[in-house]
Amino acid sequence: MKMGVARKGKAGNSRAQCYLTAALPKPSRISSSEDATQKEDGLFSRSFDCPHAPHRRLETCQLHLPAPPASRLPHRDRGDQATLGHREKSPEVQERRFKCTGQEALEAAAGAGAGNLAEKQRSQQPQVITSYDNQGTQLTVEVHPQDAMPQLLKKFSLAKRLQGDKNGNTRPRQPGGKDAHAYPWDRSSLKSMPLDLRQFEALDTYASQVTVKSGLDELVSDLLQEAHSDLERVRAIWIWICHHIASGQSSLHSAAALLSPGFLVNLTQRDESPRHRVISKKDDHCLGKLQLFEKLLIAGVQCMTVPGYSKGFGYQTGQSFSGEFDHAWNAVHLEGRWHLVDSTWGSGLVDTTTSKFTFLYNEFYFLTHPALFIEDHFPDNKNWQLLKPPQSLRQFENNMYHKSEFYNKGMLSAHPETPMIRTVNGKATVTIESCAPTLFMFMLNGKQEHGLLSLRKDGMKLEVYPPTLGTHKLQIFAKGNSDIYSSVLEYTLKCNYVDMGVRLPAELHQPVGPSWFSEQMGIVKPSHPDPIIHTSDGRCSVSFGVEEGISVLASLHGDDGPVTEETQRRYIFQLHREKRTELKVQLPHAGKFALKIFVKKRQEPGNYIFVFNYLLCCANTKVNWPVFPESFGNWGQDNELLEPLSGVLPANRNIPFKLKLHGVAKALVKGQDTWPLTLNHEGYWEGSCSTAGCQEVYVMVLENANHSFYSYILKYKVNAQ
Repeated sequence: MKMGVARKGKAGNSRAQCYLTAALPKPSRISSSEDATQKEDGLFSRSFDCPHAPHRRLETCQLHLPAPPASRLPHRDRGDQATLGHREKSPEVQERRFKCTGQEALEAAAGAGAGNLAEKQRSQQPQVITSYDNQGTQLTVEVHPQDAMPQLLKKFSLAKRLQGDKNGNTRPRQPGGKDAHAYPWDRSSLKSMPLDLRQFEALDTYASQVTVKSGLDELVSDLLQEAHSDLERVRAIWIWICHHIASGQSSLHSAAALLSPGFLVNLTQRDESPRHRVISKKDDHCLGKLQLFEKLLIAGVQCMTVPGYSKGFGYQTGQSFSGEFDHAWNAVHLEGRWHLVDSTWGSGLVDTTTSKFTFLYNEFYFLTHPALFIEDHFPDNKNWQLLKPPQSLRQFENNMYHKSEFYNKGMLSAHPETPMIRTVNGKATVTIESCAPTLFMFMLNGKQEHGLLSLRKDGMKLEVYPPTLGTHKLQIFAKGNSDIYSSVLEYTLKCNYVDMGVRLPAELHQPVGPSWFSEQMGIVKPSHPDPIIHTSDGRCSVSFGVEEGISVLASLHGDDGPVTEETQRRYIFQLHREKRTELKVQLPHAGKFALKIFVKKRQEPGNYIFVFNYLLCCANTKVNWPVFPESFGNWGQDNELLEPLSGVLPANRNIPFKLKLHGVAKALVKGQDTWPLTLNHEGYWEGSCSTAGCQEVYVMVLENANHSFYSYILKYKVNAQ
């Protein structure tokens, strides 16, 4: 129990106030007499004349001191036990005790109030004098400027929020049943309490811009100017730490140098309390940041540092944990419950390639739902999991690790739920459920190969075919609302069988098959909704609707020998009918091919953008289709070629031609000679030409009847005799 006393008086020209506290061996109760008044902070005070300074008037609290245990009383005082324990008989004993116990302190306080101007200037800093009696009572006097806020009163504000033990010591309440959340995660929220992050926008902006001026007290005062609740106080301090303290020893020592001496633990001589002593030395920077968080929360919010194991930098899928703890984080008490925060991981991450810290604010680790926090944080005390039921260390080691970006980007679940996957008949399948359409990609052993990834409106499906026996690393990335793909999952694949018949083209990029993304890019109602197309004769036709103003480009890719960009397009002939585009495909041989689809807005500059691809499969070894004719820039989007479709014509033959051409005045075919085409009643240009004596044949058009210049639109090759 603590008691405050304010004394007002004059000594020369200086004025001072005294503030006294009494620390008792057991909890005490406060009572008021008739002239007592209750202060805003809950303390009672009354005035009395000090016998040691009669000309001064003092204000004091009236306390009824409980009887200390007999074993703790000197022999001569044991007779007073009964009197001390009764409220109606205690005032005389009580006041006598304060007079005797506080005599030296009051005399010192009176002396501190006198002096010249130099002494007055020195007295601007609070002076604290403490005195003890032989029964365990402590009396503390604080002398401070008259208009200043007593530092001891600040401590009372915090003490009122803390739980007292049987000896009257204050400490944070330990977590209990009402703090526990159900496990597994119920998908209700990423946070452990209802939050609308938009309410923090102004506060976040303000707190991130606060700078250190002189010391901790001023920093806290500045930070909390815009905070009006315990939640906002915690938020302001969290934002400041995440934006001003990088996770590295040099930056942390710099912060310590800027702030008041001693408030931040020297990283080479850190706090030796049991909860800090067990943390690995390699995570000193983390410990310093946690202690900073605790120190800043002198604003009155209960805060604890929780040590434990983590799946952070250097973690390997499936590893075991033992020995020293490698990480620590904080728990804060808000609205009657404990909540978890990790300001170290909230401020950024370590680049796995350079091992250097990179600032990247991560909202996920502020008041994280405990069922999600347990995925990468295992505390030394299971009660600090805040879960019902709590998880064992073995479960922590074996459970799937969903990275924070998994949840930040809207993922809900993944299957399989174990980090180790064994292939079945050479294949492993992974599915992810998301709350909104999301773009994904994957890497197997660092390459975007040997897999089929198809998008769904509520997630994705991935089929992976490891090319060799053994262990493989599978990484899955998601894009979300940002422009950057972030790693969200990692699996270890165990492959004991390789299906040699499943060899996917190296150019088969992701995603495979049409999806919500292709619709978003202007390609709708595809003729083949599935990502894989099988053809027995090496030919297929794919069509889809195309939105107004969108241009489509396609190319074919296989793994057999070098193929030029021109040849990749020559096995595809593109036709347009009304608002649909048709791609006629002829495979050069049996095998697997990637048919890649690109789009571009006609009126905008820049390159075509990859949208998706199909996997084309043909097992017929007799297939040997030639390329289509080469088309030039004047081949219009709405033109249509009926014959000949082969880009290679036989020698010494008459070849019929039939095309639909829009916006032309004349059309002809030119080989060794020239043959005009005529327009029939169906709107097709028809005619024939001889391939005798030539190696190439061209289709040409005259767009304006008043001009004499013909443009090339198609080119055919003629086989050698």
